Amino acid sequence: MTWDVAICGGGPAGLAAAIHSATRGFSTIVLERGVPPQDKACGEGLMPRSLCALRKLGALAALPPEQQAPFQGIRYVHANGSIEARFRDGPGLGIRRTALSTALRQRANEAGATIRGTSVRAVRRGAIDTDSETIETRLVVGADGLNSAVRRHAGLDLPVRGPRRYGVRRHLAMAPWNDLVEVHWSDCGEAYVTPVGASCVNVAFLWHEDALPERASFESLLERFPALRNRVRDVPVESEARGAGPLARRVRARTAPGIALIGDAAGYVDAITGQGLSLAFTSAELLVRALPAGLREPELTRGLRRYDASLRGEWLRYALPARALLALARRPPLRRGALRFVQRHPSWFALLLRAVA
Repeated sequence: MTWDVAICGGGPAGLAAAIHSATRGFSTIVLERGVPPQDKACGEGLMPRSLCALRKLGALAALPPEQQAPFQGIRYVHANGSIEARFRDGPGLGIRRTALSTALRQRANEAGATIRGTSVRAVRRGAIDTDSETIETRLVVGADGLNSAVRRHAGLDLPVRGPRRYGVRRHLAMAPWNDLVEVHWSDCGEAYVTPVGASCVNVAFLWHEDALPERASFESLLERFPALRNRVRDVPVESEARGAGPLARRVRARTAPGIALIGDAAGYVDAITGQGLSLAFTSAELLVRALPAGLREPELTRGLRRYDASLRGEWLRYALPARALLALARRPPLRRGALRFVQRHPSWFALLLRAVA
């Protein structure tokens, strides 16, 4: 059998693409080596735009109430105070990644996609070699994350320069203390606190590799945020610490003949703005929308070009704020000055939030 669309990766980007693809009537297979439900080190916060996309996918109703919590905006916390802004167009949602994975997988199955547990060994135009068979397909979709094998096999990787960034997260069994996502800043990195249930918060850290003299761990990072440490001291943990990185990824292009990249596989700046899931859902939808009905050449190549062009604006919406905040994260004196500025002029922080939410 020749599949219309074969998606490597069963995370949110891959499952969203499978839902859109199968709904359009394409024969669709998802190849995922991990055991469901897929987990990942992330902040687990869906911005309002991500929440709209999840509703469009039909997966929002399948999320268990006990593994989610709405949040109304973002608060930046630093040594000299805090600044916050609230969303204008509805709340965001903190949701356990495993619950999100389960809901999207259920919708992909309902839409008619096939999901197969297997590892991808090699990718070429028109075929994917797995650990048990060769999958023939008209279109290969790389949705396999930061360390994308599809991107590597297609020769679309570019080297990343500069100090690398890493992340780690853990869940704590405590009630959220407010209805905002808190971002705590220090000279070593940032800490993100996201409500993900009535009695659970996600605490995640991001840092540059050269910002710490010692090998980083969840505990060593927490010590560098005294106010947060004092609040969560002795709180029972609900999950093991899970890490990710290096985070930044550059791509030569998002498409190659018969191949398209979406989500983190299509390039990644940083998790500092919390837009990763927004871009994952958007890229999945834009790709499937751009595909011609028959997936035949030369229409398929033109469709992949349309996809790449349509994603550029969304990419800039993500990349520009992320790079600006990364520049502040690397320069503590500049960051402290910027935070003092937005404390005096809170409307600027509200504008930033509108740009990324």
